[in-house]
Amino acid sequence: MTEHLNSLTDINKTSSLCNKLKATHKSLIEQFPFVCRIAITLYDPATNILKTYLHSSDEENPLEHYESSLDDAPSLKSLLNKGLPRVINNLVTFENSKNKHTQRIGRQGYAASYTLPMYNNGAFIGFIFFNSYEKDVFTEKNLQQIDVYAHMISLMVINEITAIKTLSAAIKTTNKLTHLRDPETGSHLDRMSRYSRIIAKELADQYNLSDSYIEHIFMFSPLHDIGKIGIPDNILLKPGKLNGSEKKIMDTHVTIGREIIDELLEDFGLNNIDHKDMLRNIAEHHHEEMNGKGYPDGQKGEEIPLEARIVAVADIFDALTSVRPYKKAWSNDEAIKKLNELAGEVLDKNCVNALVRNLDEVEKIQLQFTENIYC
Repeated sequence: MTEHLNSLTDINKTSSLCNKLKATHKSLIEQFPFVCRIAITLYDPATNILKTYLHSSDEENPLEHYESSLDDAPSLKSLLNKGLPRVINNLVTFENSKNKHTQRIGRQGYAASYTLPMYNNGAFIGFIFFNSYEKDVFTEKNLQQIDVYAHMISLMVINEITAIKTLSAAIKTTNKLTHLRDPETGSHLDRMSRYSRIIAKELADQYNLSDSYIEHIFMFSPLHDIGKIGIPDNILLKPGKLNGSEKKIMDTHVTIGREIIDELLEDFGLNNIDHKDMLRNIAEHHHEEMNGKGYPDGQKGEEIPLEARIVAVADIFDALTSVRPYKKAWSNDEAIKKLNELAGEVLDKNCVNALVRNLDEVEKIQLQFTENIYC
């Protein structure tokens, strides 16, 4: 009897998707040392945007925090129309391309690439890229084996995304089963999740945030108020101002939210999803305040998790600029003025400034995800 060291053993360990991707790359280069980088982009069908997500290389990432409309990447878009992967064995042929992502890849020195679209139940979810500094390496013989790795990577990504969607679906179902309602529209969640992503992306260099962190902010921020499932209708749906005792009950939605998340992660076997602590922090701490007067723990300044500070700004901005049964929508200028008043005391000033610096992107989101007016 002999022992065999499986180069893919690390993939079976409890680990982040990023670490699993790096373990896969490590195994791949044992057979194909010319593969210097594996990268993943995700697709947002609501906005037609491709976003960088993960990569396996320890070197500088030429496409860090990058996003682009699929319409602005015609060569990638054509892959979807054909339903086939793409091999480029000499990237010099693309050196005069006007696309920013192609130019960045070229400046990095990659000489060849292999690109495959990822699908989940027939729906396009993103691309996998294999890059090399050598030309003419992605031969038909090599690709037959690389495709096995590509399929495995695709399954890992799908598993991660499906887990998050399962969690979101479970929360929505719980809400329906308990016949409780939240006076916030689906459009609110569409907008504030994208505002959260804008803020995180703007702060990426300052806080050394990965693309994976940014994408999970986008995916997890709509779940910030799940604890409202446990708040009685007479308080949750009250059109006027809450009295003292009612506010105390309303404030418990953050601890209820943390408890619900913990239970769902356990019940659905989702404790291995990436950034699960980020999800917990968003639910529990998005009402903390920079001056320490928030709840539930009275955290102050940078004691408050960054993801909670980001979501707080996105949530408040959209609440101010949205119609509610008890108020009209504020203009963006009015809302920004209010955010600046709150900055440093209630809200994180860096997060506020990050949103303000990207008002053009904010306005695009507002146009695309219009408010559902109450009847």
